[in-house]
Amino acid sequence: MQPLEFGWFLPTSGDTLAYGDPDETIATNPEHLMKVVAAVEAADFDYMLIPVARYCWEAYVSGAFAAANTAKVAPLIAARPGYMNPVLLAKMIATFDQFSGGRICVNLIAGQADEEIRSEGVTLAKEDRYAIMEEEVSIMKALWTSDEPLHFKGRFHELKGALCIPKPLQKPYPKFYLGGGSEEAWNLSAKHSDVHLFWGDLPEKIEANIAEIRERAATHGRRDDIGFGMRLQIVCRETEEEALAAADKLIFNIAEEARDDLKRYTASSKANQRVQELVAEKGMWIAPHLWSGLTRFRPGAGIGVVGNPEQVAATLQQFIDAGCHSFCLSGYLHHEEAWRFGNWVRPILERQNPGRFGGNDRVLEASKPVAASKKAHIY
Repeated sequence: MQPLEFGWFLPTSGDTLAYGDPDETIATNPEHLMKVVAAVEAADFDYMLIPVARYCWEAYVSGAFAAANTAKVAPLIAARPGYMNPVLLAKMIATFDQFSGGRICVNLIAGQADEEIRSEGVTLAKEDRYAIMEEEVSIMKALWTSDEPLHFKGRFHELKGALCIPKPLQKPYPKFYLGGGSEEAWNLSAKHSDVHLFWGDLPEKIEANIAEIRERAATHGRRDDIGFGMRLQIVCRETEEEALAAADKLIFNIAEEARDDLKRYTASSKANQRVQELVAEKGMWIAPHLWSGLTRFRPGAGIGVVGNPEQVAATLQQFIDAGCHSFCLSGYLHHEEAWRFGNWVRPILERQNPGRFGGNDRVLEASKPVAASKKAHIY
């Protein structure tokens, strides 16, 4: 069994306790982001997801500042097909890895909303984005593992004597993560990913998906090389009643017509379609303590685990038992929820899964974090 690992989210498009309520929203600012980074480091998270949506601050610069202000956590930053020359991207990632002491992970993202990528000048169809990503990952891995000049001729790239200096500090190279529900995503993960991240779903469905992707990985000789994880929201409070109230507050002020906008925006995403199927079939609660409220209005990984510390830990344990070892989490406000997870939930999981945690000494604040000051609404 692989060691358990936990990641947290850096909210570079803003933070909130209530979507749709400007009075409860914190606009992106360095002070708040550094507060989240400090909380993530103190709670001993292994990695930190830096988002790349169009309303977010630039991910590599944000991740570099996060790494410079921490000693343990590794930024998880996207490689997006068609956005950057793969030789330059390989150099950027390797240089980041050297400066940070081996602390960067690569998030493979190809299945973004067509509307968003077109707004940024990328015109490739979804199937072509996955095809060019496969080329680019193959190029980066080759550049990182050979001292010889790379000659490469593919459908999208042709290289004649390319080199990557420096090489990554991590050997053979940083870990690759991928989240997606399409055939293209599963096939790319099977060939290249260290961790395939699923969005919230029923544990039995996740177990079946793991078996399917593992079989695909076996065709590349990687049956035991690929790991699996969950991308989930966390709403944890001392009591179940408080957690339910916090979850309800997150979506209380969002207009119902936002659901139609979401469906249009995510029409080409298999993972988003699966989420909407769950909502239609199961309603607000797809299982005890698995809440779909945010998915009614928020694209992406909106299914959350809601409850007191014991209930949250028990729900995550179901996914561990299904075969997941990595958990990429987020919650509101992000520095406060990171503190709650680190102090309340993680110790329970450590007791339930002896020998599956890393050896980092945990340094946690003795008291709850001070709430951040509220800024202008930017969503």
